[in-house]
Amino acid sequence: MPRGKRRAPEIGDNMDGQSKRARTSYTNIATQQTSRRHIRAEDGFNQKRCLTWFHEYTTPDEPETLGPDGMEKFCEDIGVEPENIVMLVLAYKMGATQMGFFSQQEWLKGLTDLECDSTAKMVVKLDYLRSILNDSNSFKSIYRYAYDFAKDSDQRSMDIVTAKAMLQLLLGKHWPLYPQFAQFLEQSKYKVINKDQWCNILEFSRTICIDLSNYDIDGAWPVMLDEFVEWLRLQRGLVIVSSGSS
Repeated sequence: MPRGKRRAPEIGDNMDGQSKRARTSYTNIATQQTSRRHIRAEDGFNQKRCLTWFHEYTTPDEPETLGPDGMEKFCEDIGVEPENIVMLVLAYKMGATQMGFFSQQEWLKGLTDLECDSTAKMVVKLDYLRSILNDSNSFKSIYRYAYDFAKDSDQRSMDIVTAKAMLQLLLGKHWPLYPQFAQFLEQSKYKVINKDQWCNILEFSRTICIDLSNYDIDGAWPVMLDEFVEWLRLQRGLVIVSSGSS
């Protein structure tokens, strides 16, 4: 999921990039191997151990909330970037209500279900969490969850910047028309996306052909998608004219 508030990188953060990546790759392999050994050694899920693990990422001022700084450290420990979609799946399993934050209650709910009470166990669960996205119904549920999770809690709609980041995360690799849709949003009048539009974008991505041949302008699609189809057909028409005249 998109990053929450993060500290600015220090001056030396970009130095020795290749060696850092090599060390990280080695560390991740070692971590996964160590993780599996620990899981065999640890007998079942332990709630007390899970809470102790949670408090490694909280502060004395807010002991029941894992915030952006703690989230960054948690992601480092399990070897994923905060923007990785697996973090959205984990938030979904927890029922987290605010991007960049996990409450103690959410943490216990999700990790009890996953039977994770340590970094080691979490690392091994990452592939399972990713696999959830392969199920069409589960993906749809996570997609819908992402809307309320990512938008500001005091707003009814999602701002367009956040919407584009979440659409890139969820549909960018799977919807062939996503680059054109992102371009359409960039030049459009839209400043927010409401939930009906959000849900219909997924349906559109799953059912409408790349050539738009099965799009019914008189169907029940939101005006936004009517406008996108009109815009894309115009763009394609201009490309054909331009190619023919060269």
